[in-house]
Amino acid sequence: MSKTAIIIPARYGSSRLEGKPLLKVAGKSVIQWVYEKAMQAKLADMIIVATDDERIFNAVKEFGGEVEMTSKDHKCGSDRIREVVDRHPEISFIVNLQGDEPLIEPSAIDAVARNVQEDEKADISTLIRVLKDEDEINNPNLVKCVVDINGYALYFSRSKIPFERNPISGNFYGHLGIYGYKRAALIKMTSLPQTPLEKTESLEQLRALENGMKIKTSVVDFVPVGIDTAEDLEKFKKIVEERL
Repeated sequence: MSKTAIIIPARYGSSRLEGKPLLKVAGKSVIQWVYEKAMQAKLADMIIVATDDERIFNAVKEFGGEVEMTSKDHKCGSDRIREVVDRHPEISFIVNLQGDEPLIEPSAIDAVARNVQEDEKADISTLIRVLKDEDEINNPNLVKCVVDINGYALYFSRSKIPFERNPISGNFYGHLGIYGYKRAALIKMTSLPQTPLEKTESLEQLRALENGMKIKTSVVDFVPVGIDTAEDLEKFKKIVEERL
């Protein structure tokens, strides 16, 4: 039977915030917050945390989640997800949900899943949002995306794209780091060597575009709160406190 899986890669090590999946906010770990958001999505049949750390493994088991151990040698989340998918022949569609996005909208997860489930041309899917703030548009840490008239990604860059030789008639879009894959696309993507543009921009999704794969985008209207630093964690704590 064809199944859709949300797989959440989670490492303990982090250059900026060590052990962030296990940091507690309002009595729950960050990874539990993310897992519970995934549970609210409607289009997934399975949710699995993929980790290389026994502390994370045990924490997920403790709150009743599904979790699998993976190799410590993976260089990126996609490779970690591939290891899990290889164990599950029933998985046809995959959502790669980052373990540090505790405020991801369940409807956004479903949008990513739907695009690879229903669009025959889409190998991969992802999300973008309209950018209006000049600081965001020019920030190299916020990846930009340009799309064709059908919503397929043409390019991703840390630079401001498109360049305004004339006043822009459309929108600037920022990329959100959540991906959907058809099974064959994930296997192909993780089997290919790094490509020149991928290395230049340090953006893994460019490997797919450089090899002719199609990435379908959906536009969402929320600003993600990823947790990369202690400041990000404090922001998340404040948001949770306001909602409780």
